[in-house]
Amino acid sequence: MTGMKDMADLPAMAAEPPAPRDYHGVNWTGAVTLYSKEVRRFWKVGMQTLIAPVVTTVLYLMVFSVATQGSRPPVAGAPYVLFIGPGLIMMQILSSAFANSSSSLMQAKMMGLTQDFLTAPLSPTEQAAAFALGAATRGLMVGLVSAACVYAIVAFDNRLAFTVAHWWAVLYFAFGASMLMGLVGIVTGLWAEKFDHLAAVTNFVVMPMSFLSGTFYTIDRLHEPFRTISQYNPFFYMIAGFRYGFIGHADGSIAVGVAAVAALNVVMGVLCWWLFQIGFRLKT
Repeated sequence: MTGMKDMADLPAMAAEPPAPRDYHGVNWTGAVTLYSKEVRRFWKVGMQTLIAPVVTTVLYLMVFSVATQGSRPPVAGAPYVLFIGPGLIMMQILSSAFANSSSSLMQAKMMGLTQDFLTAPLSPTEQAAAFALGAATRGLMVGLVSAACVYAIVAFDNRLAFTVAHWWAVLYFAFGASMLMGLVGIVTGLWAEKFDHLAAVTNFVVMPMSFLSGTFYTIDRLHEPFRTISQYNPFFYMIAGFRYGFIGHADGSIAVGVAAVAALNVVMGVLCWWLFQIGFRLKT
């Protein structure tokens, strides 16, 4: 009884929640952790996220080049297989980067896992950067493996050589395109309320813009007004710039392509930051 009386006489201590960690500047630990989570997420299902796009690239290449038995005339001064190779690689980079960030956010919303990154001491900038870089990593990895497969197929023909004419263009457009589609995927993933919405954007926006951007042909062969419309397609400049890095020829202006990719990345980056800032369809 005496002990209990002594405890009662002790001053009451208010139970206060622990103070949040104070990060001065960038929370590198949290941002890197979220980025690593995104990479591990697609790496665990690599057969679906990495191998499947490469198989698609190989099938396209064989159908459009090997099946023609070299009957197709050169395009823009390059053999047809060397012309479509970079376009196929870029097409897989675009679709893979978009699929990674959009599906990641959609799954988090459907499974109630958004609090994992909303309650963490991460700023909207860090959240957007982590998701976009995770998507870019997947896009670049798919592009690298696809390029290796294209090189192996071309190597069977001693008359052809899959070389790089301008490394800066290959690296710039590969990274810029993957980052851009990662940001577009973030916007789509935040906007979508069910997986049908993601499929609609993929089937009716991403895929048509990829196929109608000069992947398998030069836009000079299009009739008006489709030739002019193609020049307003950002996918056209990304594919043309990437192809320019390999064969040294581009349908459109490289300067316009460089500026367009940079400007679109800035615009989409600001939009993603704002959506995370207001918690668009993430917070009630």
